[in-house]
Amino acid sequence: MIDLHTHSLFSDGVLVPSELVRRAFMKGYEVIAITDHADASNLDFAIPRVAAACKELSSRWKITALPGIELTHIPPETFTELTKQARALGAAVVVAHGETLVEPVHPGTNRAAIEARVDILAHPGLITKEEAELAARNGVCLEITSRKGHSLSNGHVARIAGQAGAKLVIDTDSHEPGDLITDEFARQVLLGCGLNETQIGEVLKNSRELTGKARAGIK
Repeated sequence: MIDLHTHSLFSDGVLVPSELVRRAFMKGYEVIAITDHADASNLDFAIPRVAAACKELSSRWKITALPGIELTHIPPETFTELTKQARALGAAVVVAHGETLVEPVHPGTNRAAIEARVDILAHPGLITKEEAELAARNGVCLEITSRKGHSLSNGHVARIAGQAGAKLVIDTDSHEPGDLITDEFARQVLLGCGLNETQIGEVLKNSRELTGKARAGIK
């Protein structure tokens, strides 16, 4: 399993990074990114601490732990600057908290995040074909999620991504141990979106390619 969207207790998760990574390892994970929620107030607090933990844990266990961040409920016009700041602080994966159906995310967030060239637009809700086409051009991956609530629009996201040629990844948005999933369950979620075996293979390939990009960008 390659999971590029999870949370520790540095935001609203319940586990310290070491336990989150250890539990992921025991679940069969190959790669995990810790992407705690952030805005302008806590980028400089969360990222360096998670980055230090990921470096230590990756060196001791046979799992790749990547430092990241999820820019969450921020004013859309701040995405470009905060994305730049996050990367400068050491975030190898920048996730944007998209316009999910179950939270009051500001309209225009999806487009602003795509224009800022984040790595992953998480749970983008009823994303438009035009936005998905822009994501394809800007190299932004759209997320299929196993997270309850956020997953309600998975089928729509998969369909629009297919029409627009946008890349998909699958993540868990884990906040607690029970949110981590196996490879087999990830495949079931993707099948539930209406993807066939060839398309599922492409999703898994996208996650692997994004991991390679993230690892190359770690300072």
